Amino acid sequence: MGDQAIWTRASLGTGRPLDLLTARFDRHVYAPHSHQEYTVGVCIGGSEVIDYRGGRLRVGPGSIVVLEPGEMHTGGPDSAGGYAYRALYAEQPLLGEGTTGPPHFREPVVDDPELAAALRAAHTELSAGRPDPLETESRVPWLLTALARRHGSSRPVRDTVPGSHRIARDVRDRLADDLLAPPALADLAAGFGLSRYQLLRAFRDATGVPPYAWLAQYRVGRARALLEEGLRPAEVAGLVGFADQAHLTRWFRRVLGVTPAAYRNSVQDIRR
Repeated sequence: MGDQAIWTRASLGTGRPLDLLTARFDRHVYAPHSHQEYTVGVCIGGSEVIDYRGGRLRVGPGSIVVLEPGEMHTGGPDSAGGYAYRALYAEQPLLGEGTTGPPHFREPVVDDPELAAALRAAHTELSAGRPDPLETESRVPWLLTALARRHGSSRPVRDTVPGSHRIARDVRDRLADDLLAPPALADLAAGFGLSRYQLLRAFRDATGVPPYAWLAQYRVGRARALLEEGLRPAEVAGLVGFADQAHLTRWFRRVLGVTPAAYRNSVQDIRR
């Protein structure tokens, strides 16, 4: 297939956007270099070798690799078949909100199949189009904090957030009031004197889902009412805050099991 690399960016609501890399290399070998951010990669095929901290890492499918800021490293294929991976480049706060200090990873190669699958799925969806910034803020810090808490050396902070049900209720009200341009998760958290991770923990504890998933379901409910009035899915998507019709369709099917067009046609048939 040859060497391929695609860079994309996802907004985090406030601050610097998140860089995402999808790559497959048969021959390419990186020159020694470092990054200002943490590099978190998931190998999805083949085998890679990375020179790092005076040693050589061999990475296979399903492994997570964490390279810390400022650490020189190289990377290249370990065999004739090449390798493929997905990586994101995260600033320290995205990993450190759930620990007492900046996370340090003594072992750069992490064996955690569940977390690797979740990181790969999030990367795939966030790099595929125009992700909602609230979705990026809800998913990425949560997964990276899990990485730091499970496999880093810093001590986890206490999970319990007092008043989680009140916090979740207030957040739901804010999201519903600002359906077309919801506030950034970091701004919501600051209003309660919490970190982004603490807000996510409180909201998940009270509702069972992250804020973006609650908002998407609320938008589906609003979309359903507009479809019943006869509006077309393409019109409805923008009116309820989805990026486009494809985004509406994805969530509509997740929540109701049918496409918006099929739902509209069925309710219109009944009215006739």
